[in-house]
Amino acid sequence: MALNASTPTPIAVDGSLNDTDSAYGDEGDAVSETTSLYSAITKHVYVNGRRYHSYRAGAYWGPNDEPAQDNLDLFHHIFGLTLDGKLFLAPISPSPQRVLDIGTGTGIWAIDFADQFPSASVIATDLTPIQPRDVPPNLEFQIDDFCEPWTFSKSSFDFIHARSIYGCVADYDELYGEIMQHLKPGGWFEQVEISVFPKSDDGSLVGTSLEKWGPFAIECGKKFGKSFTAAEDSKAYMEKAGFVNLEYKTFQWPIGPWPRDRKMKEIGAYNRLGWDEGINGWTMFLFTRYLGWELNEIQVLCAQIRRDLRNGKIHAYQNISVCYGQRPFKTSSSPVQAETHSPPGS
Repeated sequence: MALNASTPTPIAVDGSLNDTDSAYGDEGDAVSETTSLYSAITKHVYVNGRRYHSYRAGAYWGPNDEPAQDNLDLFHHIFGLTLDGKLFLAPISPSPQRVLDIGTGTGIWAIDFADQFPSASVIATDLTPIQPRDVPPNLEFQIDDFCEPWTFSKSSFDFIHARSIYGCVADYDELYGEIMQHLKPGGWFEQVEISVFPKSDDGSLVGTSLEKWGPFAIECGKKFGKSFTAAEDSKAYMEKAGFVNLEYKTFQWPIGPWPRDRKMKEIGAYNRLGWDEGINGWTMFLFTRYLGWELNEIQVLCAQIRRDLRNGKIHAYQNISVCYGQRPFKTSSSPVQAETHSPPGS
């Protein structure tokens, strides 16, 4: 009987194989194959004294070694100080059922979220398996590239979260399209980013190596093909993608403990530490591969920036952006009324 044109053609079975065939394999072979596949993901690439992910090697610019992981966790703490302990600002439902964290890094945000919402099923993805094994039972880590086509069920997530994915995305239109399709109608997406442009309001940054960092980072992004201006561009891209009820908020992170305000002084002290410990990892891959710098040139720049970090006369800061928006309940040319709640993270 002829198959309907819309019916997939059945996969043909290789009748020549049997249980003893080496291509079919026994239990030991299966274990060996699994081990081989897993090792291909978990092995690492070592370049210029830093360790990087091997799965889709080169897709992300940052190292994944212990110093890099500590640096990510330090910035998680600074985000917490900035948002007064909140994990997010989007007015999501107080009982989210399915949540996705893309580019999770060490997984610390996803762990905290899963602990706070034990009824939610939380999935967190990253290119590298550096996340801990002892995690809340409602959290699952997956090795995946969020810039590739998604395989999750569409219209299935109540909340999708992304933080510090600058320099990771070549096509934001494509990424936001995936996010929109995979949110439930009325679901929320929140993106939190750090600007790579240090600023000062009193001119104290002018002529410093710290001032040069922003233009260098932007040049790297252009040559890498993945922009480092996510903090500045996220709202416009989200508007273009069709998100509604958008909110865009900015915060300031001092670089150093120079502010008078106690909270800002604490944030500045931690941020200076983050710069001091992170600057080598931020430069090594991008500057050698895309700017053609030698190692000694990078070391000199890092030393100059560290010197600036300890100069109390430099009153530098960075902008931090939090942008969140909602998938429309239905397509309409008129404004969509948001279903909002007081953020459970408050």
